[in-house]
Amino acid sequence: MSEELSSEPPPSAEAQVRHATEADLPRIVELLAQLSLDESREELGPPLPETCRRAFQQIQADPNQRLLVAEAGGRVVGTASLLIVPNLSHRGRPYAIVENVVVDATERGAGYGELLLRYAMEEARRAGCYKLSLTSNKRRTDAHRFYGRLGFQATHEGFRVEF
Repeated sequence: MSEELSSEPPPSAEAQVRHATEADLPRIVELLAQLSLDESREELGPPLPETCRRAFQQIQADPNQRLLVAEAGGRVVGTASLLIVPNLSHRGRPYAIVENVVVDATERGAGYGELLLRYAMEEARRAGCYKLSLTSNKRRTDAHRFYGRLGFQATHEGFRVEF
């Protein structure tokens, strides 16, 4: 671990990363709303949109997806999605993508994001992935510095089409 990383306060000893359960779903959607740069993107409810429940069930049924939560003191303080993608290049080794990384705004800087991403990195290694990629909005400069401290490099220019 680099010295720069060790200067960040470690998360409390009781913090853990685990796979999300359906009971975590309202809190996960609440966290994702904090991440949103587009105010209309997430609906908090109540009630929680049925589309969220269906999506959660599909994620749970897919062995290549992991919806992760960081929990501290019995409370979900962060979340991330990990996808393992089968692949034909790199001698058939899969790659991984992490998305929707968010830590509660009141808990940022306490090490929970690092805990989540290190867990995702280890899961990707265990799955035999040759890389773990993520994208981040260009306006999230603090997040970019954070990802850089964890060893992520800005190697590509991203493009997308909205539907």
